[in-house]
Amino acid sequence: MKTIGLMGGSFNPAHGGHRAISLFAMDSLCLDEFWWLVSPGNPLKPTKGMAPLPARLASAKDQTRRTPIKATAIERDLGTVYTAETLKKLVARYPKVRFVWIMGADNLLQFHHWKHWRDIARLMPIAVIARPGYDARAVAGPAMAWFRRFVRRPDQLHHWTKWSTPALVFLRFRPDPRSATAIRRADPYWFHRYKEHGTRDGVTRNIVL
Repeated sequence: MKTIGLMGGSFNPAHGGHRAISLFAMDSLCLDEFWWLVSPGNPLKPTKGMAPLPARLASAKDQTRRTPIKATAIERDLGTVYTAETLKKLVARYPKVRFVWIMGADNLLQFHHWKHWRDIARLMPIAVIARPGYDARAVAGPAMAWFRRFVRRPDQLHHWTKWSTPALVFLRFRPDPRSATAIRRADPYWFHRYKEHGTRDGVTRNIVL
């Protein structure tokens, strides 16, 4: 059975930090593939400054070259807005795949604000990647008050496909200073170089325009 890591985000734009973290998670969890779910729109983020979906997907495709990472806008095809809806449909669509949800400690800090966040935890294991400045607050946050009894030891990483859910494990990754915010600040119109190009979705194989 194939094992695939899932990481959602706006990827506005995607950058080398996303790539490094994903490859680290693949190695840590012994994954076959890794999918970047490039969001059509994040309910928890403002739309101002958000580049068009085709440009964000194209930037993600650039970063996934020569890796087992696939950039996809499948959420648009699924017609989902919230992560819980997306993951439920993915599990139904790919019954022979074992998925694990990957997110940063910054997302764990606000996880209790996500719609049906406990349903996500019951649907598949979750791996949380350390983020400088967020770890201590995330561990002390509201979501961890619920998760605490479901935390797995790091030495069990390679056995995540056998875990019953909910299950959460922390991955310790060296700090990476790269950020989409810094890239946008240095180049506000980065998306213009993708303006005229359609991009083939890494999962559905559809052209996203």
